[in-house]
Amino acid sequence: MSDIPTLGFIGLGVMGGGMCANAVRRHPKPLHAFDMNAQALRTQTDVGAVAAASVEDVARAAQVIFLSLPGGKQVRAVAAEIAAHAAKGTVVVDLSTTSVADARDVASLLADHGMVFADAPVARTRQAAVEGTLSIMVGADEAVFARIEPLLRYMGSDVTLCGGIGCGQVVKLINNTLLFEQVAALAEMFVVAERAGVTREKLVEAVSLGSGDSFALRNHGLKAMAPRVFPEKAFPMAYTLKDLSYTIELAEQMGVEPRLPRLAAEYYQAAIDQGLGERYFPAIVEVVDRK
Repeated sequence: MSDIPTLGFIGLGVMGGGMCANAVRRHPKPLHAFDMNAQALRTQTDVGAVAAASVEDVARAAQVIFLSLPGGKQVRAVAAEIAAHAAKGTVVVDLSTTSVADARDVASLLADHGMVFADAPVARTRQAAVEGTLSIMVGADEAVFARIEPLLRYMGSDVTLCGGIGCGQVVKLINNTLLFEQVAALAEMFVVAERAGVTREKLVEAVSLGSGDSFALRNHGLKAMAPRVFPEKAFPMAYTLKDLSYTIELAEQMGVEPRLPRLAAEYYQAAIDQGLGERYFPAIVEVVDRK
């Protein structure tokens, strides 16, 4: 951007906290941060953010505002508040995962108030958010992308313009759905292997050398499913179901019957039904193992 903007960041949770901290450290001007969780906000002020008392405060102070929120409902509500208080020309960049329709509706709402929107959902892990090595998939016109790309690179090592508004969410939902489906397939095969006499660790070692190798195997399989470590407050089942529901909706709108996403969703719903809902989503292996 020709002039260095003042930044705002709303939503300082599992992913937002790491992203915000990187923006605070790398941007030469103050960043105004807000979250309803006082401890999450304090973590950011400890690294140099300016604490805001409300969404309105961020909207009035910042020229570019990042959002990292649980879903479309929250993004719509916050965007409406920004629209009521921010100056014309304010740029809102949504790092959350929402439906494609939500992204386009929010863009229209902000445009009616003379503001600019980009959907920029992120992929990879919580550690990648901390390290600033996320993959960020952007939906925006080329001029807006040129303005925000340098800012997004505070948080991501890979920043891809996927198309116009909403296209970032299209790619993100497909990315997540492929991962959730692969983890479900791994869950079945981990249980098959162990019951047939192959240890979880040996399964990962051997398959990672063959054509069955994948990011899901090396990360979710190796680090969570093999040791059976599924921390809470990572990426729980409800978030998985939310993203799958967005993909199912999108596929239906595009005239495609989403059979595999529906099957994967059954597994994650079963995990919730069995009391595993707050656990890290690869815990669906325990659903398979209980049969």
